[in-house]
Amino acid sequence: MSPHAVAIVAIALLLVLSAVMALSETAFVRANRIRLLTLAEEGDKRADRVLRLLEQPEQTLNGVLLVLLACQMVSATLLGTVLEPAFGTAGVAVGMVIEIVVVFTFAEVAPKTFAVQHPEQAVMRVSGLLVFLTRFGPLRLLTRGFIGLANIVLPGRGLRRGPFVTEEEILTMADVAAQESSIETEERELIHSIFEFGDTVVREVMVPRPDMVAVDADATVDEAIRVAIAAGKSRLPAYNETTDDIVGLVFLKDLVTRSGSGEGTEPVRTMLRPARFVPESKRVAELLREMQTEKFHMAIGIDEHGGTAGLVTMEDLLEEIVGEITDEYDVDEPGIERLPDGALRVPGRTPIDEVNELLETELPQEEWDTVGGLVFNALGHVPEEGETARVDGLDFSAERMQGRRIVSVRIARVAPARRAHGDEHQSAGGEEQLHDAPAAAERRE
Repeated sequence: MSPHAVAIVAIALLLVLSAVMALSETAFVRANRIRLLTLAEEGDKRADRVLRLLEQPEQTLNGVLLVLLACQMVSATLLGTVLEPAFGTAGVAVGMVIEIVVVFTFAEVAPKTFAVQHPEQAVMRVSGLLVFLTRFGPLRLLTRGFIGLANIVLPGRGLRRGPFVTEEEILTMADVAAQESSIETEERELIHSIFEFGDTVVREVMVPRPDMVAVDADATVDEAIRVAIAAGKSRLPAYNETTDDIVGLVFLKDLVTRSGSGEGTEPVRTMLRPARFVPESKRVAELLREMQTEKFHMAIGIDEHGGTAGLVTMEDLLEEIVGEITDEYDVDEPGIERLPDGALRVPGRTPIDEVNELLETELPQEEWDTVGGLVFNALGHVPEEGETARVDGLDFSAERMQGRRIVSVRIARVAPARRAHGDEHQSAGGEEQLHDAPAAAERRE
């Protein structure tokens, strides 16, 4: 064969190899790890090989990209040498045009489109080639050398490992899967809840101290039974003088046993069980593991000063994942309610992140967790019923108060005209003017 014929055969082979490399690159990047895990569990050895490569994907990708670039560069050079004798300098230009058209059409678009449409099928077909490129010693040395050179020339600390899939990407995948009906809406919500669970602390889920149902440690057994039955509780914290000093837990089954034995007038103090105390800043995922391993169902949350902040149960933690759990003894409490005028009525204990999700806002929650806490901090004082604070274009009205506690809050968006003038003028009905915290402080002074 003539040198030109050999060059043409080599160009064809290089273009085929280039197409295979382009398919391998796209398929390897786009392959779904979960589907590959399923196939591997069914006994597909090719899927198992790909999964092992995905543990350190940069090692495989670097080799594939280097071979792909080499194939395209060498084929372009050979094509130029073939055409240059016949066409002169113009032959190089003709060769470039032919190379671009052929490479783009047959060695880029076609294989990569197939890999995008069938990523798992494609990556398993080339799994043997990928393993060879990853383990081929000379190729690994070349890629490491080039990467080392890049780390020297370019600023920064060089290339870092993963994570190659972030939490946001997984949540987006769940959203897309729900939209495409690949998973149910409830499954999507469960996935989101699991990720949120990892970032939640005890303070966000516990029953605050004012809402705790507790019994005096000096109360009699019969009195404690009445309190537990009235509240529908099987466990109660016991305190000395105030709930800021929890001394133990009392179980309803122990109370009933003592009462049935004729000890109904004995003080609860004689039958207390140890209480578990945890910081209110403790992550609920860690607390749930402790509850499972150490077999306890209730813990007392304490603040930074060592005082009682609230009470958390295993049910409270599980509800963060699966949603509200109710039984025949639970009393329905008013939840979030949409009003006819578009406003929201929410309990004061409603977490800020729930309101952010419903109203698509970004209310501040660094210093407080609930809507009631936001209103307290915005006003700078204990509000009266009907008093309103404005935060980020929303009016928060304390609809119902119970002592110094905000029970119910009405949230409404501020109309554009009122947003410009509402902080300076009273409403037409003679209601108290809307104000933010600085304006309220000036009037009190």
